[in-house]
Amino acid sequence: MESKDKYDISALPVDIAAGTTTEFSAPKPGFLHAVDRFLKLDTASDERRSNEDLDPVPPSGRTWRMRHYALFWISDHLSVSGFRGAASVMKVGLSWKLALVCIALANVIQGVFITINGIVGAQYHIPFSIQARASFGYYLSYVMILMRMIVAIFWYGIQAYTGAECVQSILYALWPSFHNVKNTLPESANITTQFMTAYVIYFLMCLPLHYVGVQRLKWLFLVKAITTPIACFALLGWMVAKVGVGENSLFDQGNTIHGSELGWTFMNSLYSNIGSGVTLMVNAPDYSRYATSQAATYATAIAVPFTATVMALIGVIVASGSNVLYGQILWDPLLIVNNWTSSGGRAAAFFISFSFLLSQLGLNIAANSLAAANDMNCLLPRYINIRRGQFIAALLGSWALTPWNILTSAPAFLNFMSGYSVWLGPICGILVSDYFFVHMKKYNIFELYNFNGMYKYYRGVNWRALLAFTIGWVPLLPGFLPTVSNIPAVAGMIHLYDLGFFYGFGAACFSYWALCYIKPAKETYLERGVFVDEYMNSSAEDIGAELGLFGDEAIEKRST
Repeated sequence: MESKDKYDISALPVDIAAGTTTEFSAPKPGFLHAVDRFLKLDTASDERRSNEDLDPVPPSGRTWRMRHYALFWISDHLSVSGFRGAASVMKVGLSWKLALVCIALANVIQGVFITINGIVGAQYHIPFSIQARASFGYYLSYVMILMRMIVAIFWYGIQAYTGAECVQSILYALWPSFHNVKNTLPESANITTQFMTAYVIYFLMCLPLHYVGVQRLKWLFLVKAITTPIACFALLGWMVAKVGVGENSLFDQGNTIHGSELGWTFMNSLYSNIGSGVTLMVNAPDYSRYATSQAATYATAIAVPFTATVMALIGVIVASGSNVLYGQILWDPLLIVNNWTSSGGRAAAFFISFSFLLSQLGLNIAANSLAAANDMNCLLPRYINIRRGQFIAALLGSWALTPWNILTSAPAFLNFMSGYSVWLGPICGILVSDYFFVHMKKYNIFELYNFNGMYKYYRGVNWRALLAFTIGWVPLLPGFLPTVSNIPAVAGMIHLYDLGFFYGFGAACFSYWALCYIKPAKETYLERGVFVDEYMNSSAEDIGAELGLFGDEAIEKRST
């Protein structure tokens, strides 16, 4: 195989181990054939069911250094969402001190697990959707990818709503008369004509950025990392100067709940805020695959808790101060700047709102649309690449989801954040267990793209992963259902649900390892990992002859 700037793994045998190939029949001529030819990607490969965006990232695409990951997480947390996460914890009864501890601890856990699961991406340069094949099997992985994709689309819609809030505040600052726009929508719509206008503007602003691609948006992350902290600290300084720190100030607000209720509320809030990052834990390889080296991704473990804690502190202080200043906790900082009606106040409101708008644009693209696009790319590699997937995610998340019906209160927001981690926590546990403890970081990169190869398991399903996944989420279901329905709650089940991430991740991780130890899939074990870089100048025949040891022999020798 010739050395190229991008990999052409289509030259490899479809089944290296067995030496067989798979034949695909061409579509019949006609209208549908013409449509198929029009929609099919130029880089799509029917043989390995992949395309250029799904293949391992070539050396030329590995451009993210440690500073880029740091900037990404700085811009990710210094946002309106960062304000909301901390203040909503206070809304359910925690003091500012305990809320800060809760947010900080949750993000330390997030940072550690995002870094850990991201190592496979930095080493093999593959996305989560390809990584999942090694543990779940080719076809069961599609179920997990679909679950992750739905969550990403949901988050896209929620962040689009926040972005529209930024646009609305900008319009308030520029044209105060925008406050008086007549609402022509019914109350049952849960959105006004005024806000719908801002929502459409934000949606249209996102579309060109989806076309550019995340690798070319580093400038946006840099600008965000400069402007958003300035805006956040300016808002913080104004609030402290306005409210003060004396008696009855923002530092004088304690817990509104006590005893065991306080303890379980803290755990539920901790679980909720961990849950908001489980999506990033699962699809961490989607970002780490672009790293120049594995060490570059370690910035995540520091940047996530540091920036989130700083943002939590600012958000808690500002939200607490708003309770003193306005008589209620405003867990959205844009609601605060909307009260600035003087000429100087409107100028400050415009700058802060515009800074948050930049933050939301980059956050929604990098953290949500990119993740959903990678998942769609794997499900339909013949027709969807990352660019097309981002546009589809934008349409579904912004309009099919109707996020204005979800974000109605702080408890609803917490319930939404925590609910889906019932399933994603076990997925993350299985991924980590498989890579570090079962396969000892030894994958065959070519076989991950071979649907008739070693990771097929039984008809594309690894029953060990399916059983471990079930063990991880089923016991949490009785505690989850009462939070989203009128089903009567049982205290013990609710408390188990409050510990959901720790149980779901831990139970799935351990049970998967135990099942693989008792009944190993010997055909998937290697003496050493097979990396695509090692074979850039090798022929397909050489690759087949040099793949290493499999099965029983690998099990005996992999410890060495």
